[in-house]
Amino acid sequence: MPSRTTPATVTFSSLGLSGDLLKTLTVLGYEEPTPVQRESIPLILTGRDILAQAATGTGKTAAFALPMLHLLAAAEPAPGKSETRRAKVPATRG
Repeated sequence: MPSRTTPATVTFSSLGLSGDLLKTLTVLGYEEPTPVQRESIPLILTGRDILAQAATGTGKTAAFALPMLHLLAAAEPAPGKSETRRAKVPATRG
């Protein structure tokens, strides 16, 4: 699917990532997403399944990890809230 925006206008913040992730990316020195990140991150954030093929070193790992971190952070309770969320794990028989 071709991008509807030019690479010069796409930033990590325009991809819909959370403020905390954007701060971390800035501290780490990342300035703009790679082509695979520009195309993948918005789709993953909307729940779409994707398959990406790109050369080594093009940012595929971040293309998948950043949306996961964004979604995990969104599922956490806000700081100061006493609500605890636990994953339901099936009981094991011993």
